[in-house]
Amino acid sequence: MLIPIYKVLEKDEVRQFREHLDRATWQDGLKTAGTLASAVKRNLQLEDGTEPALSLGQHILRKLAANPAFVSAALPNRIYPPKFNRYQDGGTYGAHVDSALMQVPGTHVTVRSDLSATLFLAEPEEYDGGELEIEGPFGIQTAKLEAGDMVLYPSSSLHRVTPVTRGARVASFFWIQSLVQDEAPRTLLFDLDQAIQSLTPRVPADDPALLKLTGVYHNLLRHWAIT
Repeated sequence: MLIPIYKVLEKDEVRQFREHLDRATWQDGLKTAGTLASAVKRNLQLEDGTEPALSLGQHILRKLAANPAFVSAALPNRIYPPKFNRYQDGGTYGAHVDSALMQVPGTHVTVRSDLSATLFLAEPEEYDGGELEIEGPFGIQTAKLEAGDMVLYPSSSLHRVTPVTRGARVASFFWIQSLVQDEAPRTLLFDLDQAIQSLTPRVPADDPALLKLTGVYHNLLRHWAIT
Protein backbone atom coordinates (compact mmCIF):
# COMPACT_ATOMS: atom_id res chain seq x y z
CA MET A 1 0.00 0.00 0.00
CA LEU A 2 1.33 3.41 -0.99
CA ILE A 3 0.59 6.07 1.66
CA PRO A 4 1.31 9.78 1.06
CA ILE A 5 2.24 11.90 4.10
CA TYR A 6 1.68 15.54 3.23
CA LYS A 7 3.59 18.60 4.52
CA VAL A 8 6.27 16.77 6.46
CA LEU A 9 8.30 19.91 5.77
CA GLU A 10 6.88 23.39 5.21
CA LYS A 11 7.98 25.31 2.11
CA ASP A 12 10.35 27.53 4.14
CA GLU A 13 12.00 24.41 5.53
CA VAL A 14 12.33 22.92 2.04
CA ARG A 15 13.97 26.13 0.84
CA GLN A 16 16.49 25.98 3.70
CA PHE A 17 17.17 22.31 2.96
CA ARG A 18 17.83 23.10 -0.69
CA GLU A 19 20.22 25.92 0.17
CA HIS A 20 22.33 23.42 2.12
CA LEU A 21 21.99 20.61 -0.40
CA ASP A 22 22.76 22.77 -3.42
CA ARG A 23 26.10 23.69 -1.79
CA ALA A 24 26.89 20.14 -0.70
CA THR A 25 29.43 17.77 -2.20
CA TRP A 26 27.71 14.82 -3.84
CA GLN A 27 29.28 11.44 -4.55
CA ASP A 28 28.48 8.72 -7.05
CA GLY A 29 25.58 6.62 -5.76
CA LEU A 30 27.36 3.48 -6.95
CA LYS A 31 29.59 3.72 -3.87
CA THR A 32 26.70 2.46 -1.75
CA ALA A 33 25.15 0.08 -4.29
CA GLY A 34 25.05 -3.66 -3.81
CA THR A 35 26.03 -6.18 -6.46
CA LEU A 36 22.68 -6.21 -8.24
CA ALA A 37 21.88 -2.53 -7.66
CA SER A 38 25.15 -1.42 -9.25
CA ALA A 39 23.83 -2.51 -12.63
CA VAL A 40 20.72 -0.30 -12.46
CA LYS A 41 21.65 2.60 -10.17
CA ARG A 42 22.72 5.97 -11.58
CA ASN A 43 22.41 8.86 -9.17
CA LEU A 44 24.28 11.04 -6.69
CA GLN A 45 24.20 10.76 -2.89
CA LEU A 46 25.50 12.62 0.14
CA GLU A 47 28.09 10.69 2.09
CA ASP A 48 26.73 9.19 5.33
CA GLY A 49 27.81 10.85 8.56
CA THR A 50 28.75 14.17 6.98
CA GLU A 51 27.17 17.60 6.99
CA PRO A 52 24.61 18.61 5.94
CA ALA A 53 23.25 15.05 5.83
CA LEU A 54 23.45 14.65 9.63
CA SER A 55 21.71 17.86 10.67
CA LEU A 56 19.07 17.72 7.94
CA GLY A 57 18.36 14.07 8.73
CA GLN A 58 17.91 14.84 12.42
CA HIS A 59 15.50 17.65 11.51
CA ILE A 60 13.42 15.21 9.44
CA LEU A 61 13.28 12.73 12.34
CA ARG A 62 12.09 15.44 14.73
CA LYS A 63 9.34 16.45 12.31
CA LEU A 64 8.24 12.85 11.80
CA ALA A 65 8.03 12.19 15.55
CA ALA A 66 5.42 14.97 15.76
CA ASN A 67 3.51 13.96 12.61
CA PRO A 68 0.33 12.01 13.54
CA ALA A 69 -0.22 10.68 10.02
CA PHE A 70 3.29 9.22 9.85
CA VAL A 71 3.09 7.66 13.31
CA SER A 72 -0.32 6.16 12.48
CA ALA A 73 0.81 4.74 9.13
CA ALA A 74 4.28 3.49 10.10
CA LEU A 75 4.00 2.68 13.83
CA PRO A 76 7.77 3.20 13.91
CA ASN A 77 10.06 1.18 16.14
CA ARG A 78 13.40 2.08 14.54
CA ILE A 79 14.26 4.43 11.69
CA TYR A 80 17.39 4.20 9.58
CA PRO A 81 18.91 7.71 9.51
CA PRO A 82 17.69 9.69 6.46
CA LYS A 83 19.94 9.72 3.41
CA PHE A 84 19.83 12.14 0.47
CA ASN A 85 20.02 11.59 -3.28
CA ARG A 86 19.96 13.59 -6.48
CA TYR A 87 18.98 12.48 -9.99
CA GLN A 88 19.92 14.56 -13.03
CA ASP A 89 21.24 14.21 -16.60
CA GLY A 90 19.40 10.95 -17.22
CA GLY A 91 19.90 9.66 -13.67
CA THR A 92 17.73 6.69 -12.82
CA TYR A 93 17.39 3.69 -10.52
CA GLY A 94 16.09 0.56 -12.19
CA ALA A 95 13.76 -2.00 -10.66
CA HIS A 96 15.01 -3.27 -7.30
CA VAL A 97 13.93 -4.44 -3.85
CA ASP A 98 15.46 -2.84 -0.76
CA SER A 99 17.66 -4.94 1.51
CA ALA A 100 15.78 -6.62 4.35
CA LEU A 101 18.28 -5.77 7.10
CA MET A 102 20.43 -2.65 7.33
CA GLN A 103 23.06 -1.80 9.91
CA VAL A 104 23.13 1.84 10.96
CA PRO A 105 26.61 3.20 10.11
CA GLY A 106 28.92 3.47 13.10
CA THR A 107 26.64 1.45 15.39
CA HIS A 108 25.64 -2.12 16.18
CA VAL A 109 21.97 -1.28 15.50
CA THR A 110 20.23 -3.25 12.75
CA VAL A 111 17.02 -1.98 11.16
CA ARG A 112 14.60 -4.37 9.49
CA SER A 113 13.17 -2.56 6.47
CA ASP A 114 9.39 -2.94 6.70
CA LEU A 115 8.62 0.43 5.07
CA SER A 116 10.57 2.61 2.66
CA ALA A 117 10.14 6.38 2.60
CA THR A 118 10.87 9.03 -0.01
CA LEU A 119 10.63 12.68 1.04
CA PHE A 120 10.53 14.92 -2.04
CA LEU A 121 12.70 18.06 -1.87
CA ALA A 122 12.16 19.37 -5.42
CA GLU A 123 8.87 20.59 -6.87
CA PRO A 124 7.43 18.39 -9.66
CA GLU A 125 7.78 21.18 -12.21
CA GLU A 126 11.51 21.46 -11.53
CA TYR A 127 12.27 18.23 -13.36
CA ASP A 128 10.96 15.87 -16.03
CA GLY A 129 10.84 12.17 -15.28
CA GLY A 130 11.94 11.01 -11.86
CA GLU A 131 8.67 9.29 -10.99
CA LEU A 132 8.84 6.72 -8.22
CA GLU A 133 7.09 3.62 -9.56
CA ILE A 134 6.04 0.94 -7.07
CA GLU A 135 4.72 -2.45 -8.12
CA GLY A 136 1.93 -3.87 -5.99
CA PRO A 137 -0.87 -6.44 -6.16
CA PHE A 138 -3.03 -4.01 -8.16
CA GLY A 139 -0.35 -2.94 -10.65
CA ILE A 140 2.11 -0.06 -10.71
CA GLN A 141 1.49 3.02 -8.57
CA THR A 142 3.37 6.25 -9.31
CA ALA A 143 4.48 8.99 -6.90
CA LYS A 144 5.85 12.43 -7.81
CA LEU A 145 4.78 14.68 -4.96
CA GLU A 146 5.27 18.32 -4.05
CA ALA A 147 8.42 19.32 -2.19
CA GLY A 148 7.94 18.63 1.51
CA ASP A 149 5.58 15.70 0.94
CA MET A 150 6.57 12.08 1.55
CA VAL A 151 5.42 8.67 0.41
CA LEU A 152 5.56 5.41 2.37
CA TYR A 153 5.52 2.01 0.67
CA PRO A 154 6.46 -1.60 1.52
CA SER A 155 10.20 -2.22 1.35
CA SER A 156 9.41 -5.65 -0.06
CA SER A 157 7.92 -4.13 -3.22
CA LEU A 158 9.73 -3.92 -6.54
CA HIS A 159 10.24 -0.21 -7.27
CA ARG A 160 12.20 2.13 -9.53
CA VAL A 161 12.94 5.79 -10.30
CA THR A 162 12.39 6.70 -13.93
CA PRO A 163 15.12 8.66 -15.79
CA VAL A 164 15.32 12.40 -15.09
CA THR A 165 15.59 14.11 -18.47
CA ARG A 166 15.44 17.75 -17.31
CA GLY A 167 16.38 19.48 -14.08
CA ALA A 168 17.19 17.65 -10.86
CA ARG A 169 15.14 15.42 -8.58
CA VAL A 170 16.33 15.91 -4.99
CA ALA A 171 14.97 13.76 -2.16
CA SER A 172 15.62 12.17 1.19
CA PHE A 173 15.06 8.45 1.61
CA PHE A 174 15.16 6.06 4.55
CA TRP A 175 13.65 2.89 6.02
CA ILE A 176 11.40 2.14 8.96
CA GLN A 177 11.19 -0.93 11.16
CA SER A 178 7.58 -1.00 12.30
CA LEU A 179 6.13 -2.26 15.57
CA VAL A 180 3.77 -4.26 13.33
CA GLN A 181 5.91 -6.16 10.84
CA ASP A 182 3.22 -7.50 8.50
CA GLU A 183 1.70 -5.09 6.01
CA ALA A 184 -1.89 -6.40 6.16
CA PRO A 185 -2.50 -5.85 9.91
CA ARG A 186 -0.54 -2.60 9.81
CA THR A 187 -2.82 -1.32 7.04
CA LEU A 188 -5.92 -2.37 8.98
CA LEU A 189 -4.67 -0.50 12.03
CA PHE A 190 -3.98 2.59 9.93
CA ASP A 191 -7.47 2.54 8.42
CA LEU A 192 -9.04 2.08 11.85
CA ASP A 193 -6.98 4.87 13.39
CA GLN A 194 -7.88 7.23 10.54
CA ALA A 195 -11.57 6.48 11.13
CA ILE A 196 -11.18 7.18 14.85
CA GLN A 197 -9.38 10.45 14.16
CA SER A 198 -12.12 11.57 11.75
CA LEU A 199 -14.81 10.86 14.38
CA THR A 200 -13.01 12.46 17.32
CA PRO A 201 -13.84 16.13 16.50
CA ARG A 202 -17.49 15.29 15.80
CA VAL A 203 -18.53 13.31 18.88
CA PRO A 204 -18.06 13.75 22.64
CA ALA A 205 -14.87 12.29 24.10
CA ASP A 206 -16.94 9.91 26.24
CA ASP A 207 -19.08 8.65 23.36
CA PRO A 208 -19.48 4.87 23.93
CA ALA A 209 -18.97 3.96 20.26
CA LEU A 210 -15.80 6.04 20.02
CA LEU A 211 -14.45 4.53 23.23
CA LYS A 212 -15.19 1.03 21.95
CA LEU A 213 -13.45 1.69 18.62
CA THR A 214 -10.43 3.10 20.45
CA GLY A 215 -10.32 0.03 22.65
CA VAL A 216 -10.47 -2.27 19.63
CA TYR A 217 -7.58 -0.37 18.03
CA HIS A 218 -5.32 -0.66 21.06
CA ASN A 219 -6.20 -4.30 21.69
CA LEU A 220 -5.35 -5.17 18.08
CA LEU A 221 -2.11 -3.19 18.34
CA ARG A 222 -1.31 -5.01 21.57
CA HIS A 223 -1.90 -8.32 19.81
CA TRP A 224 0.18 -7.59 16.71
CA ALA A 225 2.99 -5.36 18.01
CA ILE A 226 6.54 -6.72 18.29
CA THR A 227 8.81 -4.69 20.53
